[in-house]
Parts: sequence; C-alpha cells; structure tokens
Amino acid sequence: MSDRCMHAQFTVNGESVDAQVPVRMHLVDYLREEMGLTGSHLGCEHGVCGDGQVVRGCLTLAVQVDGKNVQTIEGLSESRELQQLQAAFLKHNAFQCGFCSAGMLLTALDITKHHKNASREDIKELISGNYCRCTGYQAIVDAIESVLHANLSSSSTHSGVKA
Repeated sequence: MSDRCMHAQFTVNGESVDAQVPVRMHLVDYLREEMGLTGSHLGCEHGVCGDGQVVRGCLTLAVQVDGKNVQTIEGLSESRELQQLQAAFLKHNAFQCGFCSAGMLLTALDITKHHKNASREDIKELISGNYCRCTGYQAIVDAIESVLHANLSSSSTHSGVKA
C-alpha cells in the first residue's frame, strides 16, 4: 500500500473524524483497522456483494468520504433504528452464520425506507448485491417481507383504514 496520505474530515456514526488517511485504503479497511468498527465485512472484494447506499466499502476509498456522513451497522444498532428488522431476522432465522448480517440489515433498512411496497420478487432483487455464504436468502426475504407487511398494516391502521 502506498505511504501517501491525504487529509480527510468526515463523520462516522455521529463522531467527527479528522485524519491523515492512506490514499489507497478502502473505507471498510479504515473502519475496521483504524476505528475498530468490525461490523462491516469484506465478501468478494470485487464489489458485487454490497453493503447496500449503502456503498460498497470494499471499493470506496476512505478519502472519498471526505466531507460526508458515514453510518455503520454499529451506529445504527446503537440508535435502535434496526430493532424491528433485527427482531424479524431472529424470528425468521435469517442471521445464520452472521457474516452477511450487517450488509443485509443495512440493505433491509433501505428497503423499508425507500421501497415500502416492495414485493417478494422486488426484495430478492434489492438484496441481490449482498453475498450470503450460507444461502439464508429465503429467511432474509421472509424477515424483510414481514417488516414491510407489519409497517403497511400499522400505517393503514393509523390512517383510519382497515386492511
């Protein structure tokens, strides 16, 4: 790796980072090695498995997040934003070995925020950028689908419409 560094300022889970960052260090390596945030994993290291914009930290250089806000699985877990999804993953046995869990949960959160009416087929397509080593895809789809259905039922109940 090059010894050349670049100054970068960014925020990770609400914490300001002001550092000299090796220009060729990938974001996931910076998070894991320099910040001790080990929830993000390297899967294929070719960018076809993803941690969902969720960005691919294995392809994104740490210096590219200069001026940006980065949220990791650790930060979102502490905020309790993932609580409903985590419960659904447990209920549907979607955690399996856990290797893909961080990426799947972040992608699932994105789905629940931006694809509220996603069908089962849509969910499969939306998680297709994440690599699950133990092929727990069906359980993961079940978990995400259950949260979408619960949220739709909850929003229609709150709006006075019965489903």
